[in-house]
Amino acid sequence: MTKLPHYFIAIPLPEYLQDFFSIWQTYLKEEVSYKIWTYKKDLHITLKFLGPVDQQRLVKLQEELTIIEKIPSFTVEIGTLGTFGNLKEPRVIWAGVEKTKELASLQQQIENCAINVGFQKENREYRPHITLGKKWTGNPDHGKIEKLKSKFLHDKQKLHIDQVVIYRIFPERLQKYEVIESYLLGKN
Repeated sequence: MTKLPHYFIAIPLPEYLQDFFSIWQTYLKEEVSYKIWTYKKDLHITLKFLGPVDQQRLVKLQEELTIIEKIPSFTVEIGTLGTFGNLKEPRVIWAGVEKTKELASLQQQIENCAINVGFQKENREYRPHITLGKKWTGNPDHGKIEKLKSKFLHDKQKLHIDQVVIYRIFPERLQKYEVIESYLLGKN
C-alpha cells in the first residue's frame, strides 16, 4: 500500500523575513540545542495541518479554499521569541506572530473549508507562530530561554499577508515543503 503524502496550509514568508529569522537561528544555535532547525526556505506560519490526504479530497479542498481569495490582505507584527512544552526542555522554539482579528478570521475560514470536505476540527486554540527549531537535545535549561526571550523582545518586523499556500511535505529533502497551490488574498 502506498503511503499518502502529507499536506498543510500556511502563510509563506517572503525572502527578507526568511533571512531575518535565519539570522535569529544562527544566534540561537549557539545558545540552545535542538535536533531540527527549520530550513530557511521552509519558514512559514501554519494555518491548518492536514496530515495524509488522498488526491480526491485534496482537489475538493483546493476548490473549497478559493473562497479565501475574497478576504482582503492585511498586516501583522512578528518577532517575539517563545516556546512550547516544558520550560526546562522546550520541545519547540518559535517566533511569535500577532494574532489579529484578521488572522484569526482567516484561520477560522480555512478551518471551516477543511471541515466541509471531511477533515477533523482542530481542538487546540490557534497560536500563530514560526517554528525555528524543534526536538530539544540539550541539558535541562535553567533560565537561558527566558533570558533569550528578553533579548528578542523588541526585534519585531511587519508581515503583509497577501497569500496562503498548500504545502506538500517531503521529509527526506533539505527543503521539506513544496507549494502545490497558492491563493492570493483580495483577488475577488
